[in-house]
Amino acid sequence: MGFLIPVLRERFKESKIMVLHIEEFENTPLQNVYALTSLDTEEINKFLETHTQKINAENIRIIEWRPSLNYFKDAYVKLLSAVAAFLKRTDAEKRTTAVFGKRWIKNFFKNIGNIKHTLLYRQMEIPVIITGSGPSLEQALPVIQKAQENCLIIAASSSVLALSSAGITADIVIATDGGSWALKHIYPFYRDKKYANASAFAVNLCAALPSQCADSAQLILNDGSFWQNVVLHELNLPSVIIPQRGTVTATAVELAFVLSSENIYLAGLDFAVNDIRTHARPYGFDNLFYGKANRFVPFYSESYARSRLLHGGGSMDIYASWFKEQLNKWSPNRLFAIGGNKIFEHGEPSSRRLKKTDDFFKAVEFKNSNAFCEKGIQAILNALKQPEYSQNIKRELNSLLFSGENEVTETELETVLKETCIKALHE
Repeated sequence: MGFLIPVLRERFKESKIMVLHIEEFENTPLQNVYALTSLDTEEINKFLETHTQKINAENIRIIEWRPSLNYFKDAYVKLLSAVAAFLKRTDAEKRTTAVFGKRWIKNFFKNIGNIKHTLLYRQMEIPVIITGSGPSLEQALPVIQKAQENCLIIAASSSVLALSSAGITADIVIATDGGSWALKHIYPFYRDKKYANASAFAVNLCAALPSQCADSAQLILNDGSFWQNVVLHELNLPSVIIPQRGTVTATAVELAFVLSSENIYLAGLDFAVNDIRTHARPYGFDNLFYGKANRFVPFYSESYARSRLLHGGGSMDIYASWFKEQLNKWSPNRLFAIGGNKIFEHGEPSSRRLKKTDDFFKAVEFKNSNAFCEKGIQAILNALKQPEYSQNIKRELNSLLFSGENEVTETELETVLKETCIKALHE
């Protein structure tokens, strides 16, 4: 009933206060106080996202009015859980952006300089199998082998080795990870030309991609940010708008909804560690683990330490929670799991014969991509000089290049962007 609000307003004069109600309540208008009455997770996330954009997670506190728990019971727990999950996820995203922001920008401008062919698409009516690299992918391989001629297979790059070892060729390999370690999953893929020439790459241009990707047709994934739209529009590069989701498999699901109107089957999306096994075998990091092993630190000890690290880090729980929230917004009657999964219902692709053809995709050739990096930087600098665009671009690039801590000038942005362009051209 708002008892806390005037007290908080008096005690913390400079703080922003976000008030969440379960039932309708007439709030007393106070400066820097924002209120929402809802139990809808999407509305809560949107409300909190709007009001916490420039606030670090360590400066946010949840203050409860505990008598509400006795009165509202499960509704109160649901509201509190939604807020806690949002803050946990946002904190992880902000920490990731602070570490990887500059690398994402550099990757973007490096990758556009390697584009030779992009893909246009039309929606198809064919089941889609999405593969992640969780341990349960191994038990799903026989089902995928049987269905591969009737389905479109979209594979996270980390799952390609396991698929190829079973004689399965992915139609689309998807890569979104900006870290250099992601290349360990893609290099083996290009060593086997039989697979590399048969597959297209769906790529977020901020991902770490080897130069060999220039030889593959690319379906560009645009995260919808304003600065990316400015560059891609200037270069006339076709793309699919899919927001960044923190995990490649979530991006793959949303891409599958764009590409097909049929059911989607998920394999290797465990959101859990199977004893000490963290991934399906073979896996891109296997050589690293075996190479470090010795008689004092055997391979199984390394595997145990890694599994505990992943389990303790909490990222799998964050992803699982996000997928559960997202399930109803997608089409739950179209999403099924093959193998182990604790979120989606189990199912197998239809046995009816559906022919895969190349008519669903059309390759567009680009012969002047060497100049794309400089043209892209110039497009951003030109947009910065236009009042209707400058604020959006400043806000987005500030969070990536300067961690969003302070306002930056156009001159600072221009300097860093040009330095980034030079680094991208010389790598």
